[in-house]
Amino acid sequence: MAKGESVAGSDIPAGGFVQLLTPDGERIDTVTTADGTTYSVDFTDEEYRGLYRDLVTVRRLDSEAVALQRQGELGIWASLLGQEAAQVGSGRALRPQDMAFPTYREHGVLYCRGIDPIMPFGLFRGVDQGGWDPNEFKFNTYTIVIGSQTLHATGYAMGVTMDGKTGSADGEAVIAYFGDGATSQGEVNESFVWSGVFNAPIVFFCQNNQYAISEPLERQTRVPLYQRAGGYGFPGIRVDGNDVLATYAVTRAALDNARNGQGPTLIEAYTYRMGAHTSSDDPTRYRNGSEVEAWKAKDPISRLKAFLSKQKIAKKDFFAEVDASAQAQALHLRERVLEMPDPQPVTLFDNVYPNGSPEIDAQRAAFAEYQASFEGSAH
Repeated sequence: MAKGESVAGSDIPAGGFVQLLTPDGERIDTVTTADGTTYSVDFTDEEYRGLYRDLVTVRRLDSEAVALQRQGELGIWASLLGQEAAQVGSGRALRPQDMAFPTYREHGVLYCRGIDPIMPFGLFRGVDQGGWDPNEFKFNTYTIVIGSQTLHATGYAMGVTMDGKTGSADGEAVIAYFGDGATSQGEVNESFVWSGVFNAPIVFFCQNNQYAISEPLERQTRVPLYQRAGGYGFPGIRVDGNDVLATYAVTRAALDNARNGQGPTLIEAYTYRMGAHTSSDDPTRYRNGSEVEAWKAKDPISRLKAFLSKQKIAKKDFFAEVDASAQAQALHLRERVLEMPDPQPVTLFDNVYPNGSPEIDAQRAAFAEYQASFEGSAH
């Protein structure tokens, strides 16, 4: 069953959500929502262990990126700390033919799509424009402009329908990721309109991490975000975004509905950003420590570890091996980042226009002259 109204001290928000794994690691076999939809997962022990490995690895790689930024090796970084289950659960729910459109924080989804974790670092180090091949990995490049990727995803999804690639179990579906703050953007609402009207095969996946940078959720909406879908003519559902099992189940069902011609779904993954919005943010200015501590008790990795231990699916040696493997991958990632070239500042004018521009050329020349003025200076 879907959870009911929240009570003091409960992890369940008012209005409820789909949850298959409690913060204490207790398994809920089946959840049936008010509309009669049933959610469950049927994983092997090895698949459960694989999900745990994913969660630990993406968190460790992310923490290494934060450290690199603090040491001056990256210009900026948007951490996924606390949102690992939302990303791994939804990322593993994608089928090979599905297309994903991320923001700039979906490092866990990127990892699940088989992309080398080094790829975003070229972007945030200023070495390149973050250019992996979206068609090869079925994963679009990172999008910095808030909400604009939902328009790209909607257009792509409409094209999937026009190409006749829906209406069957092996059809294609699209997923668009965004945060709770993006729901206030016009692009996102326009995407809802177009997707609803044209019955596009798309899942809108909102990671509600409770803050649009520094604005809490109550300053963004008067109703739960998933309920907004009704106004656009398609279903919405809220899932425990710290529960990797429930996130997988809900996302897989929504994607399969889309590929079978049943149109869009809005998923609100109810989670929490444990760290800063980006490395340029100071979250202590707008939230208190007790709130963070309360959410630590709902940690996505801890609850899956507790489940694996209680069910005797994994033992201490497995957890130690996963930690060691994640550590080794993180250190290797660090070495590769430090080996990246340091581009000359003047290259920022490259690739602005495909055929050049007199204005850009003039700016480049002025900047080069400015740089040259420091040559030979002790300062």
